[in-house]
Amino acid sequence: MATGPALVPDGARSQSTLNCLEPWSNHGKLVGSGPKSTPHPIDMPLSFVPSPNIARLKESATLAVAAKARALKAQGIPVIDLGAGEPDFDTPVFIRQAAARAIESGATRYTNTEGILPLREAIAADANRVQVQGAPVTPAEVVVSNGSKQSLYNACVCCFGPGDEVLIPIPSWTSYFEMVELARAVSVPVMGDPANSLKVTADMLAAAATPRTKGLMLNSPSNPTGAVYSREELSAILALAADRGWWVIADEIYMRIAYEQRAASALEIATSRDNLIVVNGVAKAYAMTGWRIGWTIAPPAVSKAMTNFQGHTTSNASAVSQYAALAAIAQRDEADVAVNEMVKAFRQRRDAVVGALAAFPSVQYVHPAGAFYIYVNVEGFRGAADPGAAFAAAVLEEYQVAIVPGSAFGTPNWIRASYATTESVAVEGVTRIARCLTA
Repeated sequence: MATGPALVPDGARSQSTLNCLEPWSNHGKLVGSGPKSTPHPIDMPLSFVPSPNIARLKESATLAVAAKARALKAQGIPVIDLGAGEPDFDTPVFIRQAAARAIESGATRYTNTEGILPLREAIAADANRVQVQGAPVTPAEVVVSNGSKQSLYNACVCCFGPGDEVLIPIPSWTSYFEMVELARAVSVPVMGDPANSLKVTADMLAAAATPRTKGLMLNSPSNPTGAVYSREELSAILALAADRGWWVIADEIYMRIAYEQRAASALEIATSRDNLIVVNGVAKAYAMTGWRIGWTIAPPAVSKAMTNFQGHTTSNASAVSQYAALAAIAQRDEADVAVNEMVKAFRQRRDAVVGALAAFPSVQYVHPAGAFYIYVNVEGFRGAADPGAAFAAAVLEEYQVAIVPGSAFGTPNWIRASYATTESVAVEGVTRIARCLTA
């Protein structure tokens, strides 16, 4: 097959090569002018055009709020940042010490893509403590990833594809929509019931389903509302999914942060795990957001597929972080003390925030039974088309409080505030929110 002349450095071009470039001359530049003269491709500036893979991808609203708050603080503006989605506690000492020991012992090389066996064994053993239905969870069902966000994405890419529809109860964490879109599937939002802490029911999901429905994203305790699904609610939803043959991706990252009663896991309720993928990690409960360790518990064939996919994207999670996570899960007595102390502090802050809002009876919010967020209704704020976005801008400019607009979670009439900060700051922040809303 004939090919054109190769482009070589200017000084190395032979006369025959330059002749082949005619009517191009002057080292590849077109001589003359006129309607037929166009720049040579090598002179055209390269401009980035997003590929179809990411053309509809949106910036993470929660990360954007955090970045804006940091920028304002750097300018000397005393902003109260209630946008954060991470604990304000330090990682417990015994976990940090385990990481230091791992470094000194040489645990700084690649590991198996799916994670070190001791960590996967510990995760399986921890899952089996909740009285898993059916056969016990085995390490072969566990895949360790770079945070639960990657775990969720792995599951979406491996289980969904073009033409598939995925039910997403809203409000929901902002990245669910983007992950489903990146998997080339279609997100189908299902609005929760305001009279029931914005939770969905099995009947609501069934009504939103079509023959193309392939799966469901489920999150309890919920980000952004703090709502916790009861055993009965979860049982009905899981039974519907099993009957319809839907995948259930159960995000349980906040499971240990619950206040009224222990949050139930899908593992202890589902009568079969054939269609169940449970996602968890160490970020929230153990104050380890920066360590980036999450995992999935899924049927072996799904776990194998996710391992293969991860092997071509990131390979293994940080070896040192894996050993830190191993300490967090395997050293149960120390972990329980640390986690219980943090949850106790979160509950005190939750109670203080709810108490502060009691002085503003017109302010409506979802009662937070778990996680560390309070979800406030700002419908009708100043007549804006997107009340949440308008309120977020106003409360930041006028009251110096950073929060996340509800449009990030599929519900533009609401806003999310985090009380993962000191009690005094959280109370002052929500008080300013209430003042802005009622002014």
